[in-house]
Amino acid sequence: MNIRPETLRLYAVTDRTWAADEEAFFRQVEDAVRGGAAIVQLREKRLEDAAFLAEAKRFVSLCRRLGAVSIINDRADIALTSGADGVHVGQSDLEAERARALLGPDKIVGVSAHSPEEARRAREAGADYLGCGAAFVTGTKADARPISRETIRTVTAAAGIPVVAIGGISRENILELKDLGLSGVAVASGIFGQRDAEAAARELLELSKRL
Repeated sequence: MNIRPETLRLYAVTDRTWAADEEAFFRQVEDAVRGGAAIVQLREKRLEDAAFLAEAKRFVSLCRRLGAVSIINDRADIALTSGADGVHVGQSDLEAERARALLGPDKIVGVSAHSPEEARRAREAGADYLGCGAAFVTGTKADARPISRETIRTVTAAAGIPVVAIGGISRENILELKDLGLSGVAVASGIFGQRDAEAAARELLELSKRL
């Protein structure tokens, strides 16, 4: 396993929806890390490859300077070329086994899992951690349907590797995820959609310690 569970306590997932421009976007990333997010995932669904790679390189450099772990969503090739610490793939994205083969044994591979079976397959394929959700209704991913607390508990029990909850998590509902075996939470709008991303991250980090 290439990541410590405590690194996953607060996992920031970028969304440029709330950033006025690229400079504002990177300021938000920096604020999130300064607020306590030890790992950040760069999530881009609409950029062309060249623009995505350029952004990823800047993102990786910023995370490295701040001491945060850099993860690229979906694209193992972009993760490899940009020098990121790892990649996160979904069940319908690049498979964990292929991502591991491309990135090698020392990079981080995260995988989305929605059931104990998916959790076990991901671990066997070389995943270092799992993202489980959606924990709540989320506007970040329109097709993500919330799963039950019991399902999350069965995933964490079966995983054998750290699990973070993802999807619609905020300061108002995070403690509903208490005692489910989670290592942490992955948050997008609860950080980047707030007026003060650093303060939001700091509060979420403290709340996540109570899970």
